[in-house]
Amino acid sequence: MLQDKITQYTSEVSAFTTNNADELEQFRIRFLGTKGIIKDLFDAFKAVSPEEKRTLGKVLNEFKQLAEAKYAELKDSSSAVDTGKSADMDLTLPGEGFELGTRHPLALVRREIVEIFNKLGFVVAEGPEIEDDWHNFSALNFPEEHPARDMQDTFFIRKAKPGEDDGKGDIALRTHTSSVQVRMMESGKPPFRAIMPGRVYRNEAISARAHCFFHQVEGLYVDENVSFADLKQTLFYFVQELYGEGTKVRFRPSYFPFTEPSAEMDISCTICKGDGCQMCKQSGWVEILGCGMVDPNVLENCGIDSNKYSGFAFGMGIERIANLKFEIKDLRLFSENDVRFLKQYKSALI
Repeated sequence: MLQDKITQYTSEVSAFTTNNADELEQFRIRFLGTKGIIKDLFDAFKAVSPEEKRTLGKVLNEFKQLAEAKYAELKDSSSAVDTGKSADMDLTLPGEGFELGTRHPLALVRREIVEIFNKLGFVVAEGPEIEDDWHNFSALNFPEEHPARDMQDTFFIRKAKPGEDDGKGDIALRTHTSSVQVRMMESGKPPFRAIMPGRVYRNEAISARAHCFFHQVEGLYVDENVSFADLKQTLFYFVQELYGEGTKVRFRPSYFPFTEPSAEMDISCTICKGDGCQMCKQSGWVEILGCGMVDPNVLENCGIDSNKYSGFAFGMGIERIANLKFEIKDLRLFSENDVRFLKQYKSALI
């Protein structure tokens, strides 16, 4: 009979006690679980006669409340949460430490570059990654037919319609941080001495030597009587600080729309020490940046008197600097977030 079962289980619950969490969990499953004894008793209660339901219903509810109270009591007691394994634990052993995270190698290199130029009085300037045509191209002396404006090199967000003149033109992801230089010169007055670190985007095929996004640090110095000699000495100091004394430097003539004269700077390969290797293509030299004197047209575009002021600018890819510093040969490693790769730079945190 149902009455007899309830009486039997009531006695069993009342007598139950434990100091083991596993045994308590088995008690909960057996009596209070979705397929437990109480659930079965309530199912059986539906079949009793209407005359017995009033009496048995009260007894059954009291039994359910007893089981719930017993479980809550044992769960809240300190002995019930003991897993029974404390005797196997050696409390004299040291606790497990927390594993420290690591800085990304590009962040390490960026920080070191910023610190070196800070010693020379350069401040850090930043700007938006989505730019209009004026700040990304036109103000920097890029002619309308320049190939950098073509779709294969630039990620355009919006192309201006023919004849449309809203003051912005094309909208694109910036292809260099030179746009920050334009914003700085437009909004202030010389002298300017700043570096512009940031992410840039170009529509290129991803490979070991190229990526569709990468990181740059560009620099700008505008004042009266700034010369190419100032540029060379600044960059020579930077190389000696970054790669160590004895690193050789050479400048080669080049062309950039926003500087005149322009040059590319090479350093003696830090991997083979100038003897020739795969990184330097057996030449002993590795290009690390482009530079030059700010074109007078760029100064005038930004509202600066080019007859009174002159300046120099330079730009480098942080990935290239990190390649030489850490001997990393595949650019894709920087953006794959492989923990095995990143953990190698834990020692560089200090």
